[in-house]
Amino acid sequence: MSAPLRDDFREILRLVRPDARVLDVGCGEGELLELLTREKNVDGQGLELSSEGVGACLARGLAVVQGDADRDLDHFPTKAFDYAILSKTLQQVRDPKHVLSELLRIAERAVVSVPNFGHWRVRMALITTGRMPETKALPEPWWSTPNIHLCTLRDFTSLCADLNLRIDACVSLAPGKPPRQIDAARPIENWRAETALFLLSRKAEPEPSPGAPAKSDLFG
Repeated sequence: MSAPLRDDFREILRLVRPDARVLDVGCGEGELLELLTREKNVDGQGLELSSEGVGACLARGLAVVQGDADRDLDHFPTKAFDYAILSKTLQQVRDPKHVLSELLRIAERAVVSVPNFGHWRVRMALITTGRMPETKALPEPWWSTPNIHLCTLRDFTSLCADLNLRIDACVSLAPGKPPRQIDAARPIENWRAETALFLLSRKAEPEPSPGAPAKSDLFG
């Protein structure tokens, strides 16, 4: 009997268009990439840090390279992909701002899911126990968790604004519940959303005003 499909994988499958070029960053053992290849006929590639994950991907017949998102995204060409996917991994990288910026350099759109450290259960656990919370979205104890840069929805939307990124869509995800479309900028969602999945793109550069001097390059 196959394991149930992860909620964020189901939403990513819905968002990605058929035949797209996809980079799955932190692809693990390749479950999502295999799903997208089978169901959406994507031209997919994975980037995975662990040798065990790389081996599992290769056993599935997937294209994967071993690498670190913090360093190796810099080597991918600009606009090489239609989608770059980072599923529940941003909080594990050393430089989330750089990684998020690189995703939207190498791809037209990014799909990013993050656990929300501002969820009401997290807040209540901190208040009542005085200890780092353990929830369904954040199940590991503080001393063994891979999460080193946890954030709230408010933190994440502020980072998107700093990077001039547009939030094209956002859904709230919780185990056993249907996805719920949300406006991640609303303060109430910073309490209600346990995990959020974002579809991101870069905002267009503003058009120069009439009569404004043209920008020159270094040699102009």
